[in-house]
Amino acid sequence: DEGAFLSYSKDPGRLRRELAVLDGPSLVLIDEIQRVPPLLNMVQALLDEGCPHRFLLTGSSARKLKRGGANLLPGRILLEYMDPLSFWELGRSLDLDRALQLGTLPGIYLDSKEGADVLEGYAATYLREEIQAEALSRNLGAYARFLDVAAEASGRWINYSKVASDSELPKETVRRFYSILEDTLIAFRLPAYHPKRSRRRVSQRDRFLFFDTGVRNALLGLHRHPLSPSERGFLFEHWIILQCLTLIRSRHKPWKLSSYRTDAGAEVDLVIDQGKKLLAVECKSGSRVHETDLRGLRSFEEVADKPVEKRIVYRGSSRQKFSKGEVAVPYEDFLESLAR
Repeated sequence: DEGAFLSYSKDPGRLRRELAVLDGPSLVLIDEIQRVPPLLNMVQALLDEGCPHRFLLTGSSARKLKRGGANLLPGRILLEYMDPLSFWELGRSLDLDRALQLGTLPGIYLDSKEGADVLEGYAATYLREEIQAEALSRNLGAYARFLDVAAEASGRWINYSKVASDSELPKETVRRFYSILEDTLIAFRLPAYHPKRSRRRVSQRDRFLFFDTGVRNALLGLHRHPLSPSERGFLFEHWIILQCLTLIRSRHKPWKLSSYRTDAGAEVDLVIDQGKKLLAVECKSGSRVHETDLRGLRSFEEVADKPVEKRIVYRGSSRQKFSKGEVAVPYEDFLESLAR
């Protein structure tokens, strides 16, 4: 509410006075907290004084808080992410093709009539205007060009020089724009796996993934057209990685995600460091798996510094075991077992 925003901006102490009249412990919800960073200082002060209330603070941009020098309540917060609907929430009723094309933001995925229109408006209005304002750039066209290139590169190994060339921007500007996508929770960084001991040259590049496949598609104008086989395969891998990230966030798992690629071209889509072991995951959108699909997993096992479980996640219906211990698993079974 604009009136509430202006009032709290001018007088953050209003929160203390309002809480003083409450009888007993209460739950206090403050939405879009990043719009008034001084309220975090007020919440910190109240907690230090033994305030009996519990606070639920929601927002869509850590960048505004950081830029405003906000107190991020170290040691006093439980951080939760509101990711799009996941495989475990949708269950076996999941329409995977719809999820790959339109994503799983609730108001879009569940709306069979206007979902595509809503997605298009979200991409145009929110990403291209509100997030663009975060770029702090007078050249509005520069960020718009970057956003298109970043969407096309989502999930791929990032070559900053190429992205800079394609978007006609300096490389350092491209790096800053990627950090904006991270801070506004639009994309997350998937680092490269670095074996501690290996003579094999591995890629040092990161990958960035948009938080929702539908949002990525809408930026590229792909959300209304049938996906090509190659695009479907790429988005399947993208979606599987997002599901693993959602599980880690929602269950507060200490697992770490990375990706593996050698200079010779051997790749593993996702490496999940579970502490005592590594889970190496290769994603295939087809219904068949061949020995030739296992090259990356076998290359990774040779350089890994922990025991490795090798999985091929695919859209087939049966589990299969290959000659060197690799196991092909239907994606539903893989995600259900990962949650267990």
